[in-house]
Amino acid sequence: MSTIATGAAIKPGGDLLSRERIIAGPGFNRWTIPPAALAIHLCIGMAYGLSVFWSPLTHALNGAKPVACPAGSGLWNELFTTSCDWSVFGVSLTFAIGIVFLGLAAMAFGGWLERVGPRKAGVVAALCWVGGFVVGAFAIHIHQLWLLWLGLGVLGGVGLGIGYISPVSTLIRWFPDRRGMATGMAIMGFGGGAMVGAPLANILMGHFKTTTDIGVVPTFLTLAAGYLVYMMIGAFSYRVPPAGWRPDGWTPPATRSALISTRSVALENAHRTPQFWLLWAALFLNVAAGIGVIGMAAPMLQEIFGGGLIGKVGTAFTALSGPEKAAVTAITAGFAGLLSLFNIFGRFFWASLSDKLGRKNTYMVFFVLGFALYALSPWAAHGNHLALFVLFICLILSMYGGGFATVPAYLADLFGTQYVGAIHGRLLTAWSAAGAIGVSLVGLIRQAEIKAGVPTAQLYDYTFYVLSAFLIVGFIANLLVRPVDDKWHMSDAELASAQHQNKAPPVAQSYGIGLGGYSPGALIGWTIVVVPLLFGLYETLSVAVKLF
Repeated sequence: MSTIATGAAIKPGGDLLSRERIIAGPGFNRWTIPPAALAIHLCIGMAYGLSVFWSPLTHALNGAKPVACPAGSGLWNELFTTSCDWSVFGVSLTFAIGIVFLGLAAMAFGGWLERVGPRKAGVVAALCWVGGFVVGAFAIHIHQLWLLWLGLGVLGGVGLGIGYISPVSTLIRWFPDRRGMATGMAIMGFGGGAMVGAPLANILMGHFKTTTDIGVVPTFLTLAAGYLVYMMIGAFSYRVPPAGWRPDGWTPPATRSALISTRSVALENAHRTPQFWLLWAALFLNVAAGIGVIGMAAPMLQEIFGGGLIGKVGTAFTALSGPEKAAVTAITAGFAGLLSLFNIFGRFFWASLSDKLGRKNTYMVFFVLGFALYALSPWAAHGNHLALFVLFICLILSMYGGGFATVPAYLADLFGTQYVGAIHGRLLTAWSAAGAIGVSLVGLIRQAEIKAGVPTAQLYDYTFYVLSAFLIVGFIANLLVRPVDDKWHMSDAELASAQHQNKAPPVAQSYGIGLGGYSPGALIGWTIVVVPLLFGLYETLSVAVKLF
């Protein structure tokens, strides 16, 4: 079993949620930390699966029978009306608001998280995320769209941001030998949240649905209860290592890349360096390219291949019969599920590979391979090469997820580990910007192509070329990344002061937890998160198989 030994006894102090109460003691196994992070990320990752509610919410007033709003009433009327249904556009803005507040909360609370520790941050994230569902359920009950935005969008978005960054610096400190793999394991949970939550939500809505009730309110409350339990288990399982701890048997390599710093940069200085903004640009461009495809995955496949998905090559989707359209819709749902799967496992695969290739080289692969795949996608579409097209888009989405999972380790390499969680929080504003711009851009290009009379099967050609251009710019930004100038690094005295403020006692020697080993806590933690992942994997594959 793994153990920690310290030069002096650690005296617990403070309240139950305080940082000093969660410093690991002898016998702690570091492999309990990844499932704790996964438990939180699997819950907040349902943000990607919220679209399962949009269609039901467009007829929330009277069950299956829609109640249309007066012509020309607009979005402002939707915000406050109690007499007509909401539009898909109106309710789907909840997701956009959530992503914006994810970035804002991660930026605003990153420094606070480093001071108070991951347990308190995890508890606050749980209360905000679960509170968003509870407020959202009440908003649906009284039919107030503005309250749905405020609850699930704003409050839930704050929970997303705090929960997303809560394990980052902790994992990096526990796994200095495998930074990429550790963050990849946790952040893959965010991609897996929709794979688990979306089918579960569909099952719950089917159970609670009546002739006059769409079943979303009780589904929201049931999910909220489950998420509260899971996120609290994750938050209370967090532990932090004493300052200066490292794994038994591991010593930093004698020679390392110049991009891997042995010193730390203070939070207030990180954004003053060119490295921060180059990495911000690289993440923004990688995310903007991928998130636009995620948002349009199902209609894109329908419009490009149409009847070709069911053997009627050359027949447009609009020309199909009702049952044929239903068959195509089921297949495109499988495509969306397959993309989610590649997004999930791409996070773990690419982040783990970055431990071998290096972070900069891994991002180079994202941009070079991504450019080639986007540029070749129109050729695959025009040639009706469905399997190749699906493979291209799946690989692109694996690198989209991989970019998220690799960037915390990239930041730790450049800026050190002392404030990596807070710096990561600030960098996530790139996600907020990409979410707003990427999705909008793809939609605008599609509308422009429709107005120009472009054939349906070619609607996305220009989009693919624009997104490939994004990746060229991202390649240049990543190419320009250099080691951080020494002037920005903290002195030994400044680092010691920061560690004292964070109440992390130093270790007298460099022994600690072993590199592996069984422990009941680790086994229970992994079981808790693997079981729902297997459920989501089964549900996804059972639908995705229809593609082939």
